Amino acid sequence: MELEPRTTAPAHATGAVDFVPLADVDADGTFRLRDEGDVSDLAASIGRLGQLVPIELRPLPGLAPEDPPRWQAVAGFRRLAALRLLARERVLARVHGALDDDDAWGIALAQALLARPLEVAELEALRARVAGVRGAAWALELVEDAIERLRAAVPTAAATPLSPSRSPSGGAGEEDSARAGKGEGAAGVEPMAAGHPDAPLEVTPEELALDLATRLNELNQDLALAFESWGDLPAEGKRTIVEQAEYVAALLPHLRRNGR
Repeated sequence: MELEPRTTAPAHATGAVDFVPLADVDADGTFRLRDEGDVSDLAASIGRLGQLVPIELRPLPGLAPEDPPRWQAVAGFRRLAALRLLARERVLARVHGALDDDDAWGIALAQALLARPLEVAELEALRARVAGVRGAAWALELVEDAIERLRAAVPTAAATPLSPSRSPSGGAGEEDSARAGKGEGAAGVEPMAAGHPDAPLEVTPEELALDLATRLNELNQDLALAFESWGDLPAEGKRTIVEQAEYVAALLPHLRRNGR
């Protein structure tokens, strides 16, 4: 797919920020990337400080000219849920009078795919700073919760130690390897000779690192192309891409913590 360079300002650069009645925001979830989850901490923050960041709204598609105003949320679903939890009557929003699907998906995906969340070490440093700031002690619990959520987000394969009797692939472990070393096949199966075409291919750590880096580089180029043409992709495919991107985002802090 060949993309044409943009020569005009995107519609999302011209939206005006204003307060909108919550009752006028439709429950449509077209651009919702994940479940809102527990928003009690966010609601507590909004209750104390107010809503600091506007949500993104565009006119609900399909409305007739004579219909009363209805808005479709493009980004900010957790803030919406928190405001509803607080029983607020209005929401601070960037209101886009006209926003096509391509720009709407760009807004919805930008933060999820491009933002870098704070890592555990950064949150722990922030906790120490907040503890020493007069009047900010209320934020300590929020920082602690963020640290716990990040630690709990470790992918299962990285967080759970493997049983000594199991290999990473769920196959033969140390016991089976010991039998193989004595010439016994696992579960009665004869071991394959090294030259057999179906024998496992041995890869050095250096070869594995180079191969992963090369494939990730190619994948990043594909993701950049997908981001530019997101509106043309099928809904199910977009959901799957976002799920996989969230897995990588959860794994990244642990890769950084173990050194580059």
